[in-house]
This record gives sequence, C-alpha cells and structure tokens, in this order.
Amino acid sequence: MSNITLVEAINLALARAMEEDESVVVLGEDVGLNGGVFRATAGLQSRFGAERVADTPLAEGLIAGMAVGMAAEGLRPVAEIQFAGFAYATIDQLLNHAGRLRHRTQGRLSCPMVLRTPCGAGIHAPEHHSESPEAMFAHIPGIRVVYPSSPSRAYGLLLAAIQDPDPVVFLEPSRLYRRFKEEVDDDGTPLPLDKAFVVREGTDVTFVAWGAMLREALDAAEELAAEGRFAEVIDLATLKPIDFETVLASVKKTGRCVVITEAPRTCSLASEISANISEQALLSLLAPVERVTAFDCVTPMFRLEEKYMPDAARIAAAARKVMEYQ
Repeated sequence: MSNITLVEAINLALARAMEEDESVVVLGEDVGLNGGVFRATAGLQSRFGAERVADTPLAEGLIAGMAVGMAAEGLRPVAEIQFAGFAYATIDQLLNHAGRLRHRTQGRLSCPMVLRTPCGAGIHAPEHHSESPEAMFAHIPGIRVVYPSSPSRAYGLLLAAIQDPDPVVFLEPSRLYRRFKEEVDDDGTPLPLDKAFVVREGTDVTFVAWGAMLREALDAAEELAAEGRFAEVIDLATLKPIDFETVLASVKKTGRCVVITEAPRTCSLASEISANISEQALLSLLAPVERVTAFDCVTPMFRLEEKYMPDAARIAAAARKVMEYQ
C-alpha cells in the first residue's frame, strides 16, 4: 500500500501491466528516455527496454495508427498523446479503424489498445492544452471512454482498460496529477469498467461528475450539508458506455439532479445524461435537470481560467435552484 499521486498511480499501473503481460507495450512522444511530459512513464524504459517503451516521432496520427496495427497483431499497446489538444489528429485512426476493426472483420480481429492523454484546465497551459473533449471521443462507435478522478480510480481503471479487448480512450485530469495523494494497493486488481461509483450517499439531490469535477462536487456537497441538504455524489468514471442504472437509481431516490462537466455546454455529455434522465425518469423528477458546465468558448488563458471552470459555488447554487423548484 502506497500513498501516491494520480500520475504516480498511472505509472504504477503501467508497470504492473507490463510486468504481468509481455504483450503490453508503451509508445508516444518522449515516453521513454524522458518519461513523458508529465513523467507518467518515468523509469519504464530503463526497466522494460526500448522495444517495449518506445519513443515516437511528433506525429499523433502515426502513434494512433501504430497502436491499431500493434493491437491487430496481438499486442496491447498503450499510446500516450502529450495533451488532449493534440489528440484530434488521432480521430481518423480511432473512427475509421480502431472502433470498426471488430465489426469489419466479423469478430476475427479486435483492437485492444489504450490511448492515454491528459486533459482539462487548471494548469495554466495554452488553451489547446486545457480542453476536455470527452464528448468527441464518446461519439465514436466502438470506443470506450474512461475518465478517472483519483489515484486509486486511475490505477484500477487503467489496468482494466489495458485488459479490455476493445479500444479505450483514457482521459487523465492533468489538474489532479499531483493535487493530492491517496492510498493505492499495487495488487494488480482492476476496477470494473462501465460502472459508476456512488462516493457519497444523499437524499435531496444527485450530483453526477467525473474527472477533476468530482472534487468540486464533493466540496459543494459539504457546503450543502452545512445547510441540512444532502447531495448524493456519483463518480461516472466510464463515460462511454454510461452506467445509467446507477444514475437513474439515484435520481429516482432524490428526485433532483445536477450534472457537472468542465467541457463546453453545447453537445456535452451533460446534455446526453440530462436527456436520458428526462426520458427514463421523468415521473421521478421534482425539478428539471440542471447542468453546470464550462462556457461555449475556447478555454481562456491564465487569469480567466479559474472563472471558466465550474467550481463548488456554482454547483451548490445549481443544487439550491433545483431544490427550490416549485
């Protein structure tokens, strides 16, 4: 049991997976000699060799294409894209090849690859380094999307993603890489994919969040608890497919829901979740579903960045709104 950060948990999971399965390989820009831009792969090349931890050219489409080919030939590649803003070049490979390979070959081939990338605002990087494009990846058929919120979630979910027989986009909240530490047992046990986690029980309103927004949701729940209002907080964890069974069970209990994402509002996953709740739990709702999101603009730089991201105050205000609905 180690008290480690989220980025250290990523490194620990990669090492464990590579140790237990020789077909697991890591590739990406500067992942080997330099250990990755955020040091997520530090020490792996010296431990497992340059053939299994390979530095690539600065070409994200190439990295994704190599990963598809490796996966089709029996390897389990874990490809790192330095920032989510650079991952758009991988869409061609994910959409036209990775997500279709099982269908195209009628099950003869699968594509057990993982595409890892840090994302989200809060680290004072340029705007294209700070976006949260999970809805774009979730829209691709055949692609699973995972977004951990803590070191223990990152460790268990990354192990599960590597073991999955189909492609996974694994989004890592860079703001949380070194924000806090958590006890993680390096026992090689994966967490279940496609399963949301109820991290706080409540009776008055349901918060649905993921990634860095889970911390803000928990802070808002504390603020509300001081007022005698109790929020149930769900960590969605897997964003495609969504565990609506857990979400709907909570909404039917509380009658109210606030969905939180740091992605822009229009066509976000918050919209998809809100639509499904309205379709499947309308008669249980005591108020319309409220969305707390970033704004429909490019992530602003530096001084305005904190204003762009949803925070506990905005989440608590949305909760009060749905609880006061008449």
